[in-house]
Amino acid sequence: MDILGSKMSARAGFLDDQFLIAMPGMKDERFARSVIYICAHSEEGAMGLIINQVQEMLFPDLLVQLGVLDEKQAIRLPPQARDLVIRHGGPVDRSRGFVLHSDDYMVESSMPVSDEVCLTATVDILRAISAGSGPRHALMALGYSGWGAGQLENEIAENGWLTCPASMDLLFDPDLDRKYDRILASLGINPAHLSIDAGHA
Repeated sequence: MDILGSKMSARAGFLDDQFLIAMPGMKDERFARSVIYICAHSEEGAMGLIINQVQEMLFPDLLVQLGVLDEKQAIRLPPQARDLVIRHGGPVDRSRGFVLHSDDYMVESSMPVSDEVCLTATVDILRAISAGSGPRHALMALGYSGWGAGQLENEIAENGWLTCPASMDLLFDPDLDRKYDRILASLGINPAHLSIDAGHA
């Protein structure tokens, strides 16, 4: 599946621009208490980024490693770039970078996810951010989370995930430690009341 392939029009049943919230019974520990933003979802599968797990690498160090800047330039980064937290986007292709961002920045390789959010996976956006000319809101992740055809639907049916429409405020909010609880609270859910068992009518 081409994870950055042509954007399908939003249709009922597809979860583009939605949050996936891991349920307490999540069997895969890598996704415990994770919030994933779904970037693409079709009959072929789904792709998203975990938005509340932090990488140890700092953004200036990544820019130097990629050859975007030298070490002297990295010291003089604007605060918004210097303080950009790199997320752990998921277990797949962990050396590959993705930037979710507001739609005030677009290049040819940018893929619209919603009316307000785009995904760009080329180094151009890193240069723009480092120069202070990037998007107003951005989050960067290394790696992504992917599902084959029907896999995500099965995990949701087995009570592995809760879904809800994403909001810009919660997507780009820098408070990663409380993001899981805040998104549940926005749905009127107390994490202590979530059931591990799937309900079947």
